[in-house]
Amino acid sequence: MAGEKDIVLIHFEDKPLAFARIEGIEPDHKPNWYHVRLLLLQMPVQVVTWILRDAYIDGAEFTMNGKRMRLEKVQVPEETAAPATLPEPKAPARDPAGAKVISLADLKKR
Repeated sequence: MAGEKDIVLIHFEDKPLAFARIEGIEPDHKPNWYHVRLLLLQMPVQVVTWILRDAYIDGAEFTMNGKRMRLEKVQVPEETAAPATLPEPKAPARDPAGAKVISLADLKKR
């Protein structure tokens, strides 16, 4: 089950809509229902509270105003191991025409 501080992808009618971070999950007075506070990661950023069953937090499809919705927990990809040694830096490419390099920092001083 997705929990607090997890990132979820909100699907609307089977299409990804927005990312959100779960800010809090508080039990509702009805068994197996929860008040889920979501920080919507979009512009403008806003916080919404949805009342959801535990199955919906786990990714089961539900409806809001007759529209199909689903939460999908975002899995952070594992980092790939960095190479043991860094490759040798390449020498700067030279322009065959012998072009001159102009420093932007020097231009700002003038």
